[in-house]
Amino acid sequence: MPGVWSELTGAVPPGVTEALELADGFDRALAHGLGRLGEEHVAALEALAAATAATPLGDRVAEAVTKVAAGAAAEEHLVALAGARTALFGAVHDALLARLDAVLGRTRAEWREPAAAGPYGSENLLAGLRSWLHELAVAGWRGVDHDLAAASSQVIEAMLAEPGLRRAAVLADGLAAELHAACGVLDRIPARRWADLWARALLLTHVGPDGRSPLAAEPAGTVSGRLLVLGVDVHEHPTAVQLQVHALLEAGDGPARLVRTAVGAMKVDTVVGPALWQLFDAHPVLLGALAGRLTLEVTDLPLLPGGDLVWHDDRARAGEPADPFVTARVGLAGATAPAVPPLERHPVRIAEPVLLEGYTAVTGEDDTLTFVLDGDDPDGALPVAVDRLPSCGPLTPKLVARSKACIGLLRWDAGRWSLQPLAVQVRAKGGVTATHTGDWAQGPTDPKAAKAAARHGNPVAVLRERAGRLLRR
Repeated sequence: MPGVWSELTGAVPPGVTEALELADGFDRALAHGLGRLGEEHVAALEALAAATAATPLGDRVAEAVTKVAAGAAAEEHLVALAGARTALFGAVHDALLARLDAVLGRTRAEWREPAAAGPYGSENLLAGLRSWLHELAVAGWRGVDHDLAAASSQVIEAMLAEPGLRRAAVLADGLAAELHAACGVLDRIPARRWADLWARALLLTHVGPDGRSPLAAEPAGTVSGRLLVLGVDVHEHPTAVQLQVHALLEAGDGPARLVRTAVGAMKVDTVVGPALWQLFDAHPVLLGALAGRLTLEVTDLPLLPGGDLVWHDDRARAGEPADPFVTARVGLAGATAPAVPPLERHPVRIAEPVLLEGYTAVTGEDDTLTFVLDGDDPDGALPVAVDRLPSCGPLTPKLVARSKACIGLLRWDAGRWSLQPLAVQVRAKGGVTATHTGDWAQGPTDPKAAKAAARHGNPVAVLRERAGRLLRR
C-alpha cells in the first residue's frame, strides 16, 4: 500500500525529540561525573526533575538532584535518577511502538502486573555491584581508570555462578570490559550506550523495601502448543553469546501469539563464526529445528510476563517442516504481540518481526543498503542493518541486496528505523531459494564455509579439553 511505510519512517512522534534531549543532558552529566558537576550539568539534572515533576517519581527525583548538586548523593538518589531516565526512554519506546503497531495493524496485549515474586537472596552480591555502579557515577566515564573498571570483577564472577543473577552479571561484565578497553584512549565516549547499561544494571539490582528485586521475576504460567519459527537473532559479545528465536505460538483456539525464546552461553573472544553454534550443543532439539526449518511441539514451557518463553530442550520435540516465509505470510498479520514489561521499555529493545515483499534494494556508494518500500517516496526508504548480520550464518550483505522477500526485525536506533534481516528469498534460475541465519545451526552447509571451518579445527572442543585437563590437575 503506497505511503504506509512513510508513516513509520517519516517524522518521529511528537515529544520524542524533546525526551531524548533531556536524556542526553543527563548522560553528559554522568559522563563528566556526578561528583564534580558544572553549572550546565546541574541545569540538565534540574530539567530532568522538572520533566518528571508530575509523575510518581517527581519528589524523589527532585530530592536526588538536590543531593547530587550538593555532592551528597546516596545510592537511593542514583536509583531515582536512573528511574527517571528509564521512564523517559519508556515514553519514547511507547510512542514509537504505538506508531509501528498502527502501521502494521498489529494487535498488542495489555500489560498486567505479575504477582510479586519472593526475595531471591544474595543481597550482598547485589549490594556489591550497586556500590561499583555508584563509584562509576561519581567518577564519570572520563574519570574511570583500569583499577575502577576492574573493581567489580570478584562480584561479577560470584554473580555468574548464581543462575538467577546472571542477567545482571553479564550486563555488568560487558560494561566493565568496554570501560577497561577504553581507558586512556577515549576519543569519543558512547555516552548513551554506557548510560543505558549503567541505569539498567542499577535498576535490575535494586532491592525494594519488601526485599524484592526485578531479577526475582516469576513466570506468569506455562504454555503448551506448536511453535512456528520465524527466525533467530544472534547476540554476540566477546564473553557471551545468545540465540534469540522469534516465533508464532499456536496454543488453544485463540489467535497465534508472537513469542521469543532465548538460550545463552559464556564464551571467549576466540570462539567466533560457525563455531558459535557448538556452544549450544545442550539444545539439540532447538538447533535441529533451526537448521531443518521444523515446527516445535512444546509442553509446559514457562512463560514470562513479557511474552518470553523460558526454553527447556527436554520439553520440546521436533515436528513437521514449516517454511518460515509461509508462516509469516499466513500468520503474522493476525498474531497478537506481547505487552512490554516496564523495565524493557527502551527504543533499542524494539525488535518486531515483519515480512517485507515488493521492495527495491538500493546499494549506496558507501555500501549502505536501503529497501525502498513506497515507490519514489524518500520517506518510504528503510535502511537495512547489514552490520547486524551474524558471522555464524550464511546471510551476507550481497545476498540481502539481491533479495525479493525478507523476514526481519524492525528496530529503532540512532534516531531512525532500520531492518535487521533474519531470512531472505532470492530468485535464481532454478526458482526461489531461501537463506536463514539459523541454517548453519548444525554446521555449515556451504562447502566453502565447511572447508574453512575444518581448517580451523574445533576451537570449542579444544578449549573444553584444555579446561578438563586443568580441572583434573
